[in-house]
This record gives sequence, C-alpha cells and structure tokens, in this order.
Amino acid sequence: MKLQGKAKMLRIHFGEDDQWQGRPLYQAIVERCRQLDIAGATVYRGIQGYGASSRIRRSHLLGFSSDAPILIQVIDSEESIKRLIPALDEMVSEGLIAVSDVEVIKYVHQEGNHPQQ
Repeated sequence: MKLQGKAKMLRIHFGEDDQWQGRPLYQAIVERCRQLDIAGATVYRGIQGYGASSRIRRSHLLGFSSDAPILIQVIDSEESIKRLIPALDEMVSEGLIAVSDVEVIKYVHQEGNHPQQ
C-alpha cells in the first residue's frame, strides 16, 4: 500500500558527547519520540562538521571518543512535530533544530501481503 501527502521533517544537529540525564542525548531523543508516538526517528553519525560554536567535530577511525556530529531526522505530521518541539527545547542545550516541509511517499507493509520468496 502506498500513502502520499504533506508532512514535516525535523532535523536535530548536535555532538555525540552531548548528554541528557546521564545518557547519550541521541538515545534520549529517540526514546522521547517513541513515547510521543512519533512515526519514526533515525540517528546519523557524521564524519566531520561544525556548528554555531565553530568547533570542528570529527569521528576517529579507531573509535575513540571524538564528539562526532550527530543528526537525528524525524518525519511526521505537522501536529506530531509540534508536540515534539517542547521536549527538544528542554533536552537540547546546544545544537540546531530545523523544520521543513516535505512530500511523503510511504510504502506500508500489510499483513497477509507478503511478497513471494
């Protein structure tokens, strides 16, 4: 089944070392999205970047602590995104939150309609 229509995309940019109540911020945000019944959230770990502080954040090949740039992308209805923003205002002390309009084309799995293997 295919669903199509207008939605909002929210992107949150911050550093991998950022924390919320003793846990990685990206984990806390994804859990909050789930609690708020947001359609989905994906965390991306960047190679290198900088933001308002002009401090370059980068990942290291050997996996040592590096404060790599993190991006969380959320796409849902405007109403759902509006419910999420107050939580993010509380959780994200330094970073960038951007919201934009998107057109969604979504393919949904239906029970009983499994492709033949």
